[in-house]
Amino acid sequence: MAGPTEAARVRVVLADDHALVREGIRHVLDAEPGIEVVGEAANGADAVALALEHKPDVVLLDITMPGETGLRAAARLRELMPDVRILILSMHDNAEYVREGMRIGTHGYLLKDSAGEELRAAIRAVHAGGTFFSPAVVRRLTAAPEAPVEQTAVHTQLAQLTPRERDVLKGIVDGHTNKAIAANLGISRRTVEAHRESLMRKLEIHNVAGLTRFAIEVGLLTEAQGNL
Repeated sequence: MAGPTEAARVRVVLADDHALVREGIRHVLDAEPGIEVVGEAANGADAVALALEHKPDVVLLDITMPGETGLRAAARLRELMPDVRILILSMHDNAEYVREGMRIGTHGYLLKDSAGEELRAAIRAVHAGGTFFSPAVVRRLTAAPEAPVEQTAVHTQLAQLTPRERDVLKGIVDGHTNKAIAANLGISRRTVEAHRESLMRKLEIHNVAGLTRFAIEVGLLTEAQGNL
């Protein structure tokens, strides 16, 4: 039987078309006892196959790979393995790439020039149910808003939320449980659940990925809040 430490490891499949990059990332992840790389792929199709074989907790995907891109692989994984957590790792901070990843339902976007500890923190965050975006990515998104009509619409939605519902929304995209949000806000868990149901109904968004995108679009996410 696996010991507690082994059982608690975050199992990761890593996909990047450059062998040296994969080696560097594996070295960074191997420095964390709680993370185990269970498979490596050089393209999106192989990443999906490895994920289906090894059933990892997190799949780390480069965007620009030959054949099937990381975003295409992410879309297939969302269909085939809806419970797997997906973290995009890229040299590009292009806002459209990030938005497409969020539309697909990925759980974070990290730049390749990030420090090793940031990569490990991102994996831990998405595995825990939260999301993670590099500060530079957040800056790019807030500096490159979508169409004005859409911005007006999302800000109108934000205005519908009470201050307490906004607090609960921030807690949700931070990856906190209802119990933790209740403790942080000094209210009961049942009250948090009521606020959560209300804000999701008002926003017509019913998953954390969608709430994360909304939080970025309306500016609730600041540069210092890369870890949602």
